[in-house]
Amino acid sequence: MRKYKMFDGKRRMFDTERSTELGTRAFGQFGDPAGYEETLYQNKQGFYFVAGKGGDASPYAAGEDVRPLTEEEAAAWQA
Repeated sequence: MRKYKMFDGKRRMFDTERSTELGTRAFGQFGDPAGYEETLYQNKQGFYFVAGKGGDASPYAAGEDVRPLTEEEAAAWQA
């Protein structure tokens, strides 16, 4: 999945196929409409982002999406 998002005042590309996967976490169980799964990535430019997908009542109800993170947020996400 490739998406463009504004981050640090610039339009940047976040591509899950060309980035390094750093970890995955899931919330809820299979079939839970509020459940979702997030995967942390780092791209070649050194930016971190989370790609998520989930059920109809989850934060990712509109479909798959990416959310850029700062280095500090990525470290907290992995902890």
